[in-house]
Amino acid sequence: MAPEKIQPEYFEIIENGDNEILFSTVSAWEIVIKYNLGKLKLPFPPKEYIPKRLEVSFMEVLPVQLEHTLKVQELPNFHNDPFDRLLIAQALAEKLVVITEDQQFEMYHEKLGLRKR
Repeated sequence: MAPEKIQPEYFEIIENGDNEILFSTVSAWEIVIKYNLGKLKLPFPPKEYIPKRLEVSFMEVLPVQLEHTLKVQELPNFHNDPFDRLLIAQALAEKLVVITEDQQFEMYHEKLGLRKR
């Protein structure tokens, strides 16, 4: 998510030292694919950019677990974006809040009780 798209209340959550902020490996995968397709511009390649951003942001990495991938099967088929569906499954499995401006996530909030911010 581009910083200019993040709502001020999200910045408060992210900057609050009491909150653990996670970066999913699903997001890294999507960034690499979009970068390689020329759909995402970065100042340098993802293999350099992502670790540097994680280092300065103090985010922890959330790996993809088997439980997360299997949880995708339980999701209603509101949309077909495999990255989003896996992020949603991770959030449900780990009882996490997803910070996003993607309106597609709203359907999952209502149907599944996915916590939202």
